[in-house]
Amino acid sequence: MRSIEAAIDIHASPEAVFDLIHDYPRRLEWDPFLKEARLLEGAESAGLGVKARCTARNGFGGLAMETVYVSFDRPRVAAVKMTKGPAVLETFAASLRQEGIEPEVTRVTYRFNFSTKPRWLRMIADPIAASLFRREVRQRLQALKRHLERSK
Repeated sequence: MRSIEAAIDIHASPEAVFDLIHDYPRRLEWDPFLKEARLLEGAESAGLGVKARCTARNGFGGLAMETVYVSFDRPRVAAVKMTKGPAVLETFAASLRQEGIEPEVTRVTYRFNFSTKPRWLRMIADPIAASLFRREVRQRLQALKRHLERSK
């Protein structure tokens, strides 16, 4: 299983960052990776045990992933694990941490781990997937930063 982490400092409060990240009706305003983001089973807001579905833009073949929140501690951390995903992923889990490092400056750390399938192809597939995920996560964090800092 591969673990990857990326972080960025954003000029906004931890609450503002946390609330925007987990506001699914607003997700497409800032997240360049997604073409769809929605909560499932009638949920109106993100929270512990809530399920969500995110679908990647066409550059990633429109792959969709369903997740469930396994941690939700506003404004510090939220974590999800995959419940249903693309055929190439066996497991996926991620956490987003917000830490106030100065007044109105938040360090956002995105940490995730995954494993690909089939198992016999992991030695090749995991490094390729890690490279793609790393690039996408950095782009998403930069987009989050631009969006939050522009709206100030």
